[in-house]
Amino acid sequence: MNSSRNRTITIDPQEVSLLESFLRTPDEATSVLASDSIIWGDMMDALPQLPDQFADLILLDPPYNISKTFGSRKFYARSEEQYASYIDSWLPVVCQKLKNNGSLYLCGDWRSSAVLYEALSRHLHIINRITWQREKGRGSNKNWKSTSEDIWFAVKDLSSYRFFPNAVKTLHRVKAPYRENGQPKDWQEDTQGKFRLTYPSNFWNDISVPFWSMPENTTHPTQKPEKLIARLILASTQEGDMIFDPFGGSGTTASVARKLNRRFCTIEQEKEYCLIAAKRLLMTEQSKVIQGYKNGVFLERNDSHS
Repeated sequence: MNSSRNRTITIDPQEVSLLESFLRTPDEATSVLASDSIIWGDMMDALPQLPDQFADLILLDPPYNISKTFGSRKFYARSEEQYASYIDSWLPVVCQKLKNNGSLYLCGDWRSSAVLYEALSRHLHIINRITWQREKGRGSNKNWKSTSEDIWFAVKDLSSYRFFPNAVKTLHRVKAPYRENGQPKDWQEDTQGKFRLTYPSNFWNDISVPFWSMPENTTHPTQKPEKLIARLILASTQEGDMIFDPFGGSGTTASVARKLNRRFCTIEQEKEYCLIAAKRLLMTEQSKVIQGYKNGVFLERNDSHS
């Protein structure tokens, strides 16, 4: 029996009919610009139906090069050459969907990151690599515990891409507060302590992997945190922009896009995850809270500062 504090999102049988009404087939992808879309089907069937250069931002979280079960399907680890061929089978087409001034983020781990960099650099200009320290992973007696992932940041046009650092500032607790003429220098103080607003770096150690007591948690085995997706969306888009996620999973991108007043198109081939994504969209009608993000500022991990 699950704990009473377990908030993992699941689907009740009586909800299925309503949630199915939110799903579209790959053939219906041609109307993606008319409304937000959860496309249930194979990405390779949907991509030809989508217009080129329709997305302001593309978020890519493909299977990493490890064996992992996703619902009724299993992705098998393969050689580096085979994994590179897999990436090349869809990445060029996905990049065609990006606007000239758009941005793309591609997630990977240490096993896949080199392949992802090589493939991505053939189609876009790579601007940076973000390292996300997720603090979750199995220990080993023969290797270092793997607790980080890479997120490659790339753009189509170096002269016109957009980046909004003021939208992704982080409130950090000050450990060595400097003063000038007796007044705080570049920091503020309240009843909860001393804090400083800082620009974002490419090392993120303030984002937790979703777990069972969080309202965003789902049954998807590799779910990305809403806080992480929110940071990418806010850094590279404005309200009303279109976000494309062809590996939609359980709908984190769709949910965060809705909460932040962006449009979205997401593709997912597992119906269970599509239904969860649809339920999360309904949940945004009751709450637009993103854990760790408040009043336009990102908070430190588990920080209750308001």
